[in-house]
Amino acid sequence: MSIPMSPAEITAEWFQQHLGWNVTDVQIHEIGAGIGVSSAVYRAHLVGTDVPETVVVKLAAIDPNAVFTCTVLRMYIREAKFFNELANDMPVRVPAGYYGVVSDDGANFVVVMEDLVGNRLLDQTAHLDDADAEACVDNLAIWHANWWNRTDGFAESGLAVALADPIYPAMLPMLFDEGWSKLNASAECVPPEALQPVGPKFGGAVERLLAQLSEGPMTLLHGDYRTDNMMFAPDGTVILMDFQLTGVGSAAYDIAYFIGSCLDVDAARERGLYDRWTNGLVAAGVPRSDLADMWDKYRIASLFCLVYPAVASRAMDLDVPRERDLANVMLSRQARAAVDLDWMSLLA
Repeated sequence: MSIPMSPAEITAEWFQQHLGWNVTDVQIHEIGAGIGVSSAVYRAHLVGTDVPETVVVKLAAIDPNAVFTCTVLRMYIREAKFFNELANDMPVRVPAGYYGVVSDDGANFVVVMEDLVGNRLLDQTAHLDDADAEACVDNLAIWHANWWNRTDGFAESGLAVALADPIYPAMLPMLFDEGWSKLNASAECVPPEALQPVGPKFGGAVERLLAQLSEGPMTLLHGDYRTDNMMFAPDGTVILMDFQLTGVGSAAYDIAYFIGSCLDVDAARERGLYDRWTNGLVAAGVPRSDLADMWDKYRIASLFCLVYPAVASRAMDLDVPRERDLANVMLSRQARAAVDLDWMSLLA
């Protein structure tokens, strides 16, 4: 079948039939444990003629809660389409895509992509130094500027889901509440005090927040711009991975998520990185006038992105140290943002 249901089905014959590669033997190893919960990720070691030594293969998640979320939010559809249609037209470094197929119901998929082993991996639970953070901000400005007001057809084709899509207000309040309850009932992942008054009001604000992030200039969003989805090449180039949450909306969404979830910053450093990003947009050709209300949208996006640890926690095993640490570090950084950016005023 074109979509393997398990790593055991990623065989030499499968590569021969579906990619046309002369593969004679395959060894499969899991590589994504504890980093992402939306997919199962494997490295395939290939033996054959004129084939890569290794490739990365992504399949649907093992956890049924993760598969449900990915199906209703069309996440597997987005990533398969990204590698089939857009990966070779990116202004920043991304893995080469070799194959991508998704089932008719969107619940199963397979992507075969370039293996970027040997580059420097980042870790969202660790501190990111200033130089690396600035390189990530600069890279994001290049991405956003490239697609600035140039997103026609992305949502219609399924390559991205617009922030204004009705699927989000229809599903996210329920998914958020389930995750929020799980976190609060956990032994070691209870959201910090600064977030406690936010949680009960979040679901009722989702539709309004998304509407505000769907006004003004639009761009293509990465949608999950965090350090677990990045590498650095030896020459310092930022490499992006994971394209299951590509969207169309305000560029503030990605930068707020990155700073708020990945960096240990104070208010002054946060504003400095935001200014660096806007200056990068202008340097790449975005009119300064398009950014007049971007700081307001940044605050709104920062609040909205509390949805990430809450929804992701539904599929996390919070007894696994790495998954527990990821949830806690995101929540602690967002608690800082909740205070510095006055989230509660946005919920009034």
